[in-house]
Amino acid sequence: MNEVMIQILRVVEVFFLLYLLLYASYLFLSVAMGAWRLYRLDRMRAIKNELKHEFYFPVSILVPAHNEEVTILDSVLSLLKLDYRLYEIIVVDDGSGDDTSKVLIDHFHMKEVRRPIRRSIPCKHIVAIYEAPDTRVRLTLLRKENGGKGDALNAGINASQYPYFLCIDADSMLQWDSLERIAQPVMEDDDVVAVGGLIRIAQCITVDWKEGGDLKQGLSYHLPWNFLTSMQVMEYDRSFLASRILMDNFNGNLIISGAFGLFKKSVVIAAGGYATDVLGEDMELVVKLHAYCRNNMEKYSIRYEPNAICWSQVPSTMTDLFKQRRRWHIGLFQCITRYGFMFMKSRFGMVGTASYLYYLLYELYSPIIELVGLIATIAAALVGLLNFTFMVQFYLLFALYSSILTITAFFQRIYTQNVRLSSRDVFRACVMCLIENVFFRFVFDFIRLSAFFSYRKNKGTWGKIKRVQQSQAQ
Repeated sequence: MNEVMIQILRVVEVFFLLYLLLYASYLFLSVAMGAWRLYRLDRMRAIKNELKHEFYFPVSILVPAHNEEVTILDSVLSLLKLDYRLYEIIVVDDGSGDDTSKVLIDHFHMKEVRRPIRRSIPCKHIVAIYEAPDTRVRLTLLRKENGGKGDALNAGINASQYPYFLCIDADSMLQWDSLERIAQPVMEDDDVVAVGGLIRIAQCITVDWKEGGDLKQGLSYHLPWNFLTSMQVMEYDRSFLASRILMDNFNGNLIISGAFGLFKKSVVIAAGGYATDVLGEDMELVVKLHAYCRNNMEKYSIRYEPNAICWSQVPSTMTDLFKQRRRWHIGLFQCITRYGFMFMKSRFGMVGTASYLYYLLYELYSPIIELVGLIATIAAALVGLLNFTFMVQFYLLFALYSSILTITAFFQRIYTQNVRLSSRDVFRACVMCLIENVFFRFVFDFIRLSAFFSYRKNKGTWGKIKRVQQSQAQ
């Protein structure tokens, strides 16, 4: 073989090995720190050393919806039962082609009203406004022309009356204490401009609205039978326990999930609101807030609250999963490239170095790096530059190591929430962790690779995923 080719293969092998070792070290550090923080929070609750107060600042809950007739009612019912005093609910129907609005209008006997809405942020035309007459808190429905999720959220911000707003997906439900939990960082620190919560898989729970009435009494937890859904349970618990808690320690989080996030309205409006020309409007807003506050030398903090829980449905078929993850990766690509000016700039601190570098290497370009690394490693083994047995053993050891960290994150979350699992669920969780790290990561790599090739075609659509009623979700 050509000497130059041999040297290239050796360089790629070394880089790929270091890449995996650095990721393994990061994963260990983040899971360990996340588990320790959750343990401390659990101990504080045990000795009742929590923030207790009688003051509640008002919050506007925004629910953007597009063709969500199946889940929208369960979502709003859960929001009406939150353990919080001052809030309103604004559902924004973004040009749905189904009965999303009709379901709410009929159930709550909503009436069309006329009231002015200040357009602090540009958004598509609002066709009609409805209000419910007899709900515990103010419930408003906006019907507007289709403009995408970011545009729907901008319309909701314009219609909101309170200084903080919380965005939640229409297929999601908040736990009874989630609003109070996610509001605590703001009450502790006036400089907090955004707080992200924990997303958990809604297919793990069943809710009996008649018996329990909310996500406290009427909830039972179990691992879903669906293979893809169970693996996503493991992935979500590792992700939200690990990297987000670690980055929270240096104000470096670049993502607050669009399914559950609290924001200071005045700062969001000053920064320009949600972008309407990207798919990852949630990440784009958070990075935009970092850039806005640092460019204007404003003291700020973006926090993550792991005990504020939102139950959200995830794809249960490979087709839906492919659509969702491809959309996520396109959104990541748009955001990373749009804010490339932050990279390695001193005024952006750890956000422009550690956080940006992590998302660049281990999120955006990881499928390309892993593919090239695997091809080079296999090629090197075939020509005798690498011990094939060692290569297989190293990969299996890495997969086992990652599986142990994943199962640690899963059971840590189960423990701190006082959730009971059957012996069958415990066994299935261990098996799913191993499968997720040995097999599922390559499925994700393939999906994310396809996002680069389908960018122009899919860069501006909501996407459609099959939903089920939460009382029937499995």
